[in-house]
Formats: sequence, structure tokens, C-alpha cells
Amino acid sequence: MTFPARIRSLLAFVLATVTLLGAISQAFAIEPIKIARDDVALDLSRAVEIYRNQGENFQVSTAPGSDGIVRRIEVEANDKRSTGDWAVFALANTTDQQLDRLIVAPHFRLVNSGIFWPDMGSTRIAAITPSEGFALDRQTSPDADVFRVTLNPGTVVTFVAELASPKLPQVYLWEPEAYKDTVNSYTLYRGIVIGIAGLLALFLTILFVVKGTSMFPATAALAWAVLAYICVDFGFLNKIIEISPGNEQMWRAGTEVALAATFVVFLFAYLNLNRWHGHFSYGAVLWILGLLLIAGVAIIDPAVAAGIARLSFAATALTGLGLIVVLGLRGYDRAIMLIPSWVMVLIWMVGSWMAITGMLDNDIAQPALGGGLILIILLIGFTVMQHAFAGGALHQGLFSDLERQALAVSGSGDTVWDWDVLRDRVVTRPDISLELGLAPNSLGGAARNWLPVLHSDDRDTFRTTLDVVLEHRRGKIAQNFRLRGADGHYHWFALRARPVIGSDGEVIRCVGTMVDVTEQKKSEERLLHDAVHDNLTGLPNRELFMNRLEAIISIARTEEKVRPTVFVVDIDRFKQVNDGLGISAGDTILLTVARRLHRLLKPKDSLSRFAGDQFALMLLSEQDPARIASIAEAVKHAISAPITFAKREIVLTASIGLITWTSEQVSAEDLVKDAELAMHQAKRFGGDRIEPFRPAFRTIGTDRLQFESDLRRAIERKEFTLAYQPIIRLEDNSVAGFEALLRWDHPRRGMIPPADFIPVAENCGLIVQLGLFAMQKAADDLAAWQKQIGDAPLSVSVNLSSRQLIRRDLVSDVRSVIARSNLKARCLRLELTESLVMDNPEQTAHVLTKLKQLGIGLSLDDFGTGYSSLAYLTRFPFDTIKIDKSFLDDTSPKRTVLIRSMINMAHELGLSVVAEGIRDQSDGLELRQMGCEYVQSFSFGAPMAGDAALKLLKEQYPLTPA
Repeated sequence: MTFPARIRSLLAFVLATVTLLGAISQAFAIEPIKIARDDVALDLSRAVEIYRNQGENFQVSTAPGSDGIVRRIEVEANDKRSTGDWAVFALANTTDQQLDRLIVAPHFRLVNSGIFWPDMGSTRIAAITPSEGFALDRQTSPDADVFRVTLNPGTVVTFVAELASPKLPQVYLWEPEAYKDTVNSYTLYRGIVIGIAGLLALFLTILFVVKGTSMFPATAALAWAVLAYICVDFGFLNKIIEISPGNEQMWRAGTEVALAATFVVFLFAYLNLNRWHGHFSYGAVLWILGLLLIAGVAIIDPAVAAGIARLSFAATALTGLGLIVVLGLRGYDRAIMLIPSWVMVLIWMVGSWMAITGMLDNDIAQPALGGGLILIILLIGFTVMQHAFAGGALHQGLFSDLERQALAVSGSGDTVWDWDVLRDRVVTRPDISLELGLAPNSLGGAARNWLPVLHSDDRDTFRTTLDVVLEHRRGKIAQNFRLRGADGHYHWFALRARPVIGSDGEVIRCVGTMVDVTEQKKSEERLLHDAVHDNLTGLPNRELFMNRLEAIISIARTEEKVRPTVFVVDIDRFKQVNDGLGISAGDTILLTVARRLHRLLKPKDSLSRFAGDQFALMLLSEQDPARIASIAEAVKHAISAPITFAKREIVLTASIGLITWTSEQVSAEDLVKDAELAMHQAKRFGGDRIEPFRPAFRTIGTDRLQFESDLRRAIERKEFTLAYQPIIRLEDNSVAGFEALLRWDHPRRGMIPPADFIPVAENCGLIVQLGLFAMQKAADDLAAWQKQIGDAPLSVSVNLSSRQLIRRDLVSDVRSVIARSNLKARCLRLELTESLVMDNPEQTAHVLTKLKQLGIGLSLDDFGTGYSSLAYLTRFPFDTIKIDKSFLDDTSPKRTVLIRSMINMAHELGLSVVAEGIRDQSDGLELRQMGCEYVQSFSFGAPMAGDAALKLLKEQYPLTPA
């Protein structure tokens, strides 16, 4: 069958027309933006095509798909906020993976917002419809329109956005985690800025209350206006009060008007313009009234009000510049002192103009300008404070008696530092050269003579500081630097000096004092080091190791070549070594193990001592699994190599758990926990083995997790109680006090010994809560007993854990316990072991001194079983030592001599003595003859409930107060 010639020609024409239309459609189709896997944030603003006044139905050609075909789609507006304007853009996933991204359109953007009728922000996008799939889901965000989009591999998707406002200032395509991190970082910055602004406004308000002149309320009002502007600009006001949608523009315009009005008020009040001419007052009043009227306009048309406020602010800044120049030339000190602040105002105004006109176009311009406002208020606040604290009596006290100042400097022992600038001659009295062991007056003469002796890191700062003082002819020198002594060691000095200005306005001298702060610096460095390092081995502790690992993991998320491997190494049966050879021998062995492990590391790797006989190793130098396995074997062999100690060979074994980081691990804590699970599994298999982590290990620890969960709920369920063991006074066998012992009555497992749940509480962080419970309960019980038996000389002792000791809030916790229980401070005692005290002696001494100042008692428990260092008995404010029962159980002939020596030593130091664990009355009689005051043991009284303890006290104190 053949077609007639006419029909064939018609078909050919139609086909050609369709082909031509397809080509034209493809030529005018939107160009897609290609998305790569590593793209974190893409600015789509310039790639978005805007279609105005298209009505509720909109048709548009899509971008060419992966097959090169351009299609037409029709979108119907479904949101009542749609304006009839539409935005179109296309995204192409060029990777072979599915990509999740966020389309973000901020509600308000200061950049390019305009001057006269500025864009005050609003909802930008009502909805987004893709060319394939369903409409995008809106993510919750108070500051932006956020839509989540998923792009399949190799697809090209065209998106049609229903606009909720005529303007679309910015559209970004974010990787979700990167957007979250950016929002969090901006939130932190905004919180800091708002906090500073609030404190500054509050401080200036207090200053206004103290000093009632007009300058101070005007400054305080300006500070509060800046705080309000910052709160609105940073979106913080929504957290305080509920702002309905659409009213953000009114609030933003209102704060800009308030800022402009208070700026005028401050300028008028600070310069005291009414003293120069009455017209200034009329002009200022009219100006402020006009701005107040504009504040009413902000309710009707926020854009007009904001535009006028911005013009008013700029006019105030320029007017202020003119006034400062004119009044400064007349010698008006207030105008001269305001120059630095006004320079900052002009710089900020230029930056704001560049931002709102679009000349400065980046995302940090808006928060930076907010921070700039805070700097301006800080400068203005400092300027105002100079007036607030200036006065005749103060001025006279500072500058009237030079002789008294000289005597004060001489009495303080500081070194006087005097630099004669004109002759370039430095003199120190007394001569600092002698303190450094150098030749006399070797640091005299020109200031450059100090440079060779200064530490290389301090030379530039020292030289620059002196140059700046000479150049600006004001300021002060406040610098810490190091000077090298004759022995090659460096000494820290703090230099504080001020310039002396001559009649020609130039600096003629710089005079001040130098103080040797070497010991202070060493103490600071030692405290910083001890806070994050192990005292025995000097290795990083768990906190520092976790911090470093967290930093490495954050790098590993973006760098494919960084894949840390964590080893957790636990020495098998190390407790037997401590029991058999002693703690000092165990410490020596741990040092040997630490040195052996450290020799296996490369510069990139890190070794840490977690606790006791447990070490952790972070391996970065090796990525190959075979090499990692060989290093694990090397670690195992290094520990198992024989150690010679006291003519004995000691062979150790270790259980090693290891895991290599993958993207599944969220944090360093998760990574280390998995490595510890692997290590515990190696121990379950008998130890002396290497166990890589497997997910199945997590189920093995379910019982422990259940135990921790029960422990967390036990406090809420009031399953913990206290048992009280009497402390007996040997003189008359009366009760002198009690030691409070924690007990856990589990509803299913029954009574659980403290040895089982205390270590778990230490590991999971509940020991602080348990310790606080024990202190409060013991104090409450003793206070209640004393109400029934009278104010008897009793005390209650509570054991202190390591986590409680390192907490900064310990002193305030103890103070609160005493206050809540209405107990006399001397009736509460805290007990610490020797090993706990010596874990961090510097911090321990500081905390115990603070506790002793409260008036409570401090007991050193298990004396003689730990470090047995007599030096710390004089360093720490203990008033009681408790001799461990192991000395009383000793059957050797030297037992009596040793116990008597400890008692006599304690008495010589002004300490009382409690003997623990005595077996019978004969031991008590012997201890009494030696001078021991107190005993505590089962033979004199087992731990008992609170009711039994009260009954015992009533028998001893039968008279009950009326």
C-alpha cells in the first residue's frame, strides 16, 4: 500500500516541523547545574530563572534529560502564599550515587536589601515541584525556607518553585551535614554576641543607676537598642516571644528605628550640645520626634520606616563627625575622646552601605556587621566609663603622693624598669642582670641590647610593643616575656609600664615595674599538663586521647587517606603483680611497658594510659590491614617480653582490642567503646590475644548495660540506703561518730555489695550523684539524731571518689549539704585514700584547703597501704589518719613498733588516729596504751541501719531534750 504524493509531502512537513520545534525547545531549555559528591554548598541564585505574573498555572520546558530530550511540565499553585511568580532551576547528578541535598532560601538577607525601600525579609518559597517525583518536603527552620531533595544517580531534575514573595535574594544547595554544622557555628557565634551585648547593656544600665547624669541613660538606651537589633537580626527574639508570620518585618524595622533614635540621643547627651547653642536642642528634639512617628509607620509599611531609619543613622554619623571635628578643634575633651568610637562608627557605616547595596556580597557580612555594632558599643562604653570613674578624690589619690608610690614599689620587691627614650638607655633597679647571672649592667644601655637575651618567640612582640608606644604616644606596655640566664635557662618576667609625654607631645620615658613570674608560669604549665596527662607515665590521659581522636575523626570525614585505628590494651592479671610485688613495683613495670609501646609508634601515632593497667593507641601511620595486624602483634610481643625486676623475670600478657574507623562511627566515644568491647572479648577468651571488633560484641555487653540502666534508676526508686558503722572512742568506749557506707537493695538481685556497683558507677559517671546522695543523707540523719539526743559531740564520715574530687563544684556541693541539713560543719567528715590524694596532688591540695576552710573534718583512709609518702601529710590539711587493718593483722614482731611509730608520728603532726579492723578487746587495750584515740571494726560494732544507730545513741545519751 502506497500513500499519494500529497500525503507523503504533508507527513514530511509535519515531521520537519516537530523536529525544528524540538530543537528550538532544547536551545531555550534551562541549563542544569551539575552536582558532584564533594560539593558542600552551591549558590544557585544566578542559575535561577524568575517568571513574573504567570498566574496559578505555569508551564515551562525542562532541562534536557539524560536522554537529551526536553519536555514540558505544567505546575498548578497549591499554596495560598503563592504570588503568581515562579522560579525555575535544574540540577544534574553526575555521580553514580544517590545524593541528598537541601535547597535553602533565607527569609532575610541584609546583603543587597537596599536603602530607600529595603527588603525586610519574608517567606520566599511556598513550595517546590520537581519534574519527576513528588513535591519536596519542607524542613522546619525559623530563618529560611528549607526543602530536602534526593537526586538519583545520573538524573537531571527541573524544579519549579512557587514564590511567596516577589524577591528571591538567595538560593543555596547545601549538603545536609554541612548545613547543620554551619547553622550550629553561626548559632554559637550569635549566642556569644548576644551574651556580650546583654551584659554590656546591663552593665551600662547599672552605671546609669550609679551615675545619674544624662550621658549614662543615653548610652544605656543605645546599648539596649543594639541588643534588640541583634536579637531580631539573629532570630533570637523568636525564642523569647511568639512572633506571628509576617510580623518579622515590623519588628526588624522597629529595632532599626530605635537604633537610629537612640543614636541621636546619645550624640546629643554625650557632647552636651545644649551647652553650645539652644538650636541643637530644638534640632535634636524634632529629629527624635520624627523618628518616633516613623516607628508608627513601621506597623503599616516596615520598608519605608527602615529606609528612613537607615538614612537617619547615616545622617547622624556624618553630623556627629562634623561636630566632633569642630568641638575637638576647640579643645573639648569629650569630643576628642569620642574620636576612636566615631571612626569605628564610620567604618561600620561604610561596610553596611557596601552590604545593603550589594557591593559586599558574602554570607558573613550580616553577622560580622552585628559583631561590629557590639565593638562600637564596647568602645563607647569604655569612653563613658572614663567619665564615670573620674573624680577629684580618685584623681588626687592616684597622682598626689609620689613618695608614697615609690615606697610602695620598693616594698613590693618589684624591679623598676626605666627606659630613657631620648638617650635610648634602659635602667633596672635592682639590676636584673645579676638575677639572671649575667655581668652587672649587661642589660643596661640601648633597648636593642635586650633582643639577644629575649626568647626568639618574644623578640618581635617586645620590639613591636615599644614601637607602637612611641608611634601613638600613649597607651601602656603590658607584656610577659622570657629572658635567658647565664646558665641557658629562661626566666619569665611580667613588664608593666607607661609612657611619659614631654611638652612637645613626644614620649620621653617609659617607666614601670618588672616581676619574675617564672614559678607562676611553671605552676600553670604543670597544672595544665597534669590535667590532661597521666602522673605516672606522662602519657596523655583518656580525656586528651578522646579529644585528639575526635579531631582526627573530623578530618577523616573529609580526607579519605586518614583512617585511624584504635587499640585498647589491657594487661592480663596485673592485679596479681601488684599484690605480689607491691604497688611501687607495679608502677615500675607500667613505666617499662609504656616505654616499649612508645618505641613502636611513629610521629603521627598517639599513645595514652586510660586507667591502671589499660593503655590506648591511636594508629594513623598505617592503613593497610596487614600492616595494622603486624603492629598489633608487635604490641603483644613488646608486652610479653620478659621484664627483670628484683632479680626476677616477670612475663606479662595482654588482651588487645582494635577497630579501624569507618563512616558508621559517629564519635570518638563510640569508637573507643567498640575497641573496649573487643578487648573484653579477648579477656573472655582467656587473654593473651588480639581481637578485632565485630558488631556481635555489642550484644555481649547487654548484661552490663542492663546493670548500668538499673543503677541509673536506682536513685530515682530510692533503692540506695546508708549503713552506719560506729567509730568508738577508746577512752570510755563511747560512740564518737559513724562512717556512712552505701548499700544497694536491688529489687531482683537483692543486696548488691559496693565492690560490684561502685566501679560501674565510676565508669558511667553516676558516682558523683551517688556521692552527693550519701553526703546529704548522712548529714540529714545526723542532724535528725542530734535533735533527739541533744547537741552531742558526734560526726559522720563519708567516702569521697576520684570523680568528686576533680569536680569544680565539690566545695559548693559540701556547702549546700551543710546548709540544707542545718548541720554544724565540724560534724561532717570526708574520707580520702592515699592513692586518690596522689593522683593529682596539686589540685587535691587546692580543693582540700577550700574544704577545710568550710570547717569540715578530713580523714586519710587506708593509711600505709598506698604511696606511704610522709611529705604529703604536711601538705594536705588532714586532721585524722585511719590505720589500715592489714597492719593490725600482721603477726610479725615488728607489728607493735610500726603501729606505735605511726601513732606517735600522727600525734606529733597534730593528727588524731583511728585504727580499723581490730579483732578483740585486747587489741583495743593495746592501742589505747599506745595513744590511739579511736577504733572502728566489727568487734566494736557492725554497720547498722539508721534506726539502730539512733537506738545506740539514745542508750549512750539517755536524756532527751525537751
